[in-house]
Amino acid sequence: MSRHMKTFSAPKSWKIPAKSRPWVVRPMPGPHKKTKSIPLAVIIRDILKMADTYKEAKTIISNGNVLVDGIVRKDPKFSPGMMDVISIPSLNKNFRIVVSKGGLKLIEINKNEAKMKLCRINRKKLTKGKKVQLGTHDGRTFIVKEKTYSTGDSILVEVPEQKIVEHLKMEKGMLGLITGGENIGEIVKINQIKRTRSREPNKVSCSLKDREIDAVKDDVFVIGSTKPKIQIE
Repeated sequence: MSRHMKTFSAPKSWKIPAKSRPWVVRPMPGPHKKTKSIPLAVIIRDILKMADTYKEAKTIISNGNVLVDGIVRKDPKFSPGMMDVISIPSLNKNFRIVVSKGGLKLIEINKNEAKMKLCRINRKKLTKGKKVQLGTHDGRTFIVKEKTYSTGDSILVEVPEQKIVEHLKMEKGMLGLITGGENIGEIVKINQIKRTRSREPNKVSCSLKDREIDAVKDDVFVIGSTKPKIQIE
């Protein structure tokens, strides 16, 4: 497989002008979908403008100058995604990848914010010893004793230690971030979880500014109660 692809073929969520350059880095398979992640080389060269060429970006990354969630990543094709934290210690800079109307974007955050991230629970199953295994949107796995966790809930995690700091349930009154559909990037207040018995996906009734909307449950990311637990804008 080619290491590159035509720029006009890149996901629109990357927000790279199609005529900026003929080729762009092809993302490697990882925990995030291609449309919801960005290769490190693209972040360093095309978004943060720290390099003029792929070769320069590759050198910066392969020398261990870029961390994702506190872990050094040396593959320029490694593709972090939503809620992941990009740190560049040599510049004392930290960024979080968030969703917005135009796709994915990086927001600058402080050092303390860089230690925390939110993960959405997408999978849950029982393991030996009656413990519970949780799988999150970013490919992480957690083993917990409590059975209070449910799919759709979020957990506030300390990275890179992978320590669960807080459990945020998907329930009435919580704040959610819409991660897909026409209202992507909007912060809503959750009113009701609508479970269906048909092939239709479960929905979440939410308040968005002065109106009510229904969002697909899988597109709602719980981020806090009265305010977001982390900086997302």
